[in-house]
Amino acid sequence: MKKKHVKGKGIFITFEGPECAGKTTQIGLLKDFLVPMGRTVVTTREPGGTEIGEKIRQIVKHLTGRDAVVDEAEILLFAASRAQHVKTFIMPALAQGAIVISDRYADSTTAYQGYARGIDMDFVERLNSFATIGLRPDITFVLDLPPEEIEKRASKRQETLFVEDRIESEKIEFHRKVRMAFLEIARREPDRVVVIPALQRIEEIRDQVREAVRNAFEGL
Repeated sequence: MKKKHVKGKGIFITFEGPECAGKTTQIGLLKDFLVPMGRTVVTTREPGGTEIGEKIRQIVKHLTGRDAVVDEAEILLFAASRAQHVKTFIMPALAQGAIVISDRYADSTTAYQGYARGIDMDFVERLNSFATIGLRPDITFVLDLPPEEIEKRASKRQETLFVEDRIESEKIEFHRKVRMAFLEIARREPDRVVVIPALQRIEEIRDQVREAVRNAFEGL
């Protein structure tokens, strides 16, 4: 069933999935699709989206070695970035009627810190609810990618950018847990989450995203 879209009301779309699945590319293509419809579209990312969030991003993704964050600090830093992001960026944009498209949101904390790191899921759910002030996406796309492909793409990207990504560099078993977590989230919430295989051509993924958005909302 399509969600009735009220003119002037914002829409919140998130993209999830493992590292190197092509989320950034698809977010740009979806924005290009929506803007000609006369809608204000803003894109953002997590961790990040605000000055505070971008500083946290550098810490949790790129600070390695002896001073790298421990699991307990990692989840709290992600939550802090999200709380700032929701209250100062996402909610104001939605209130002005914009379509907000975010590269990652609370599902990533559930998958990475909950399922893959093994942090208590009840705590993860409470923390997510607190950090998001209860704000949930209208639709979420999970770009699904096998762990073996993640390793190949991550290695190539880090060689190109000359920047080590702490989370991309996790062992394959970690990424396998993350993948299964996203698929479990999709299984539990089929009305919100759309899974799209990310081994397809960019254009094929683009078309499936557009079709899902058209099918999900009236008035677009």
